[in-house]
Amino acid sequence: MVHQDDSFIREVNEELRSDQMRLIWKRFGRVLIGAAVLVVLGTIGKVSYDYWRDSEASAAGDSFLAALTLAREGKNEEALAALAALEKDSFGSYPVLARMRSASLLATSDAQGAVNAFTAIAKDGSVPQALRDAARLRAAYLLVDTGTYEQVSAEAEQLATPQSALRHSAREVLGLSAYKHEDYARAKEWFDAILADTESPRNVSNRAQMLLDLIAASGKLSS
Repeated sequence: MVHQDDSFIREVNEELRSDQMRLIWKRFGRVLIGAAVLVVLGTIGKVSYDYWRDSEASAAGDSFLAALTLAREGKNEEALAALAALEKDSFGSYPVLARMRSASLLATSDAQGAVNAFTAIAKDGSVPQALRDAARLRAAYLLVDTGTYEQVSAEAEQLATPQSALRHSAREVLGLSAYKHEDYARAKEWFDAILADTESPRNVSNRAQMLLDLIAASGKLSS
């Protein structure tokens, strides 16, 4: 993994020297977003696991694990059907966990449908706040590719406050959206906020610094 990271950084540095901003985004934009999404998925996974662990053990737990197994095996249609059944017929934490996993699976084939699903979870007052926030952030990451900055901001900016546990990822997704829409001044503000926060995870800080370097190299934003 270290060698792969070094190779990726060397390629970015070569592009920096050639000052081809649009080419850099075309080549690396999805990689950067993908890496950021993995962090969010990890957060969702941890929150979901903690919530599931504290729930009453039941047959629904076996059904949920079976659905996850189907998803890992690439049997998405079967997994979605099993998760839909859990949403309707199970109890405790499993319906909301099934909704979260269904939305994640849907993202592979229907980005807007997944955004709608995550947004619905985020607005559902019966869902624990941690999962609502995670759903809101996941919707924001999907909207980086398909939506406007304003749409991303509507989902993520409320999570970018100093008190929010998800502020690091929220600032990153806002910066990525601004960057994609060539609003480099706004992107710089969000990436600077990441670097100024001493609690920002190293991987998030590294990506923020990389994109700040790209902005500086473009010459489109005065220092």
